[in-house]
Amino acid sequence: MRTRRELIALRRWWPALLLALVCATRPGYANPPPVPVANTYHKGVALEDYWVSEKFDGVRAYWDGRTLISRNGNVYRAPDWFVADFPDVPLDGELWMGRQRFAELSGAVRKRIPVDREWRNIRYRVFDLPGPGPFQERYQKLKAQVKKADSHYLELVNQTPVLTHAALMNRLDAVVAGGGEGVMLKRRESQYEAGRSDDLLKVKTFEDAEAIVIKHIAGNGRLQGMMGALLVELPGGRRFRIGTGFSDELRAVPPALGARITFKYYGFTATGLPRFASFLRVRDDEPD
Repeated sequence: MRTRRELIALRRWWPALLLALVCATRPGYANPPPVPVANTYHKGVALEDYWVSEKFDGVRAYWDGRTLISRNGNVYRAPDWFVADFPDVPLDGELWMGRQRFAELSGAVRKRIPVDREWRNIRYRVFDLPGPGPFQERYQKLKAQVKKADSHYLELVNQTPVLTHAALMNRLDAVVAGGGEGVMLKRRESQYEAGRSDDLLKVKTFEDAEAIVIKHIAGNGRLQGMMGALLVELPGGRRFRIGTGFSDELRAVPPALGARITFKYYGFTATGLPRFASFLRVRDDEPD
């Protein structure tokens, strides 16, 4: 029999315990994984300390041994057959459908009920093995895990040395010429640690950032009756317009007010706003 004091304590805490149980068992929910995040490459980096790989235009996904999880802790509802042969150890990578197919990929991975024919075009491209030890050791273990799994849907991202800035730029130009987005640099001796640091660097021909859609601005001339530009707001509160980078289909049905978008730009103006900002995509790759 419980004492009166135990019963009072249980009554006081049971709502919180119930909430924790609901969150832990709710479909589509998990804790956000502690993944590394990239800084932007800058001259002066000791390139001999890094390996280079292609930057894939996909969605980040963390495999915890059972489930694919987004950076925000949402579960990607992959078909059972897709992950059937994945190893039972954590993996870090990207769900990817191919170059310049981000919108198609995003639509597929967000669905509550996965569509088999869409997922058959997706690959989980892994670039790190969460755990202790320097990256160059983790990568060898990752290579062994991928080989052992022998899954059609699990692929290893190739990492190679790069010694000079000129060699890095040549690799970047080749990737971009083929329709790729850019390249990544990973420090060989780095530990697997959450957060943003120079252990992981992105190298692109442009910079990108995110903003929130505040207003649709009507178009003129050929764009009469469609969206001509978006008024967007940066995290710091500054607002500006983005009028390029949109297809006619997107101008007819523009991103919703409050939507989070990614845009590319080339440095900053004298007033501190992104220069030559152009729309890239709606950041809607989190599962519904």
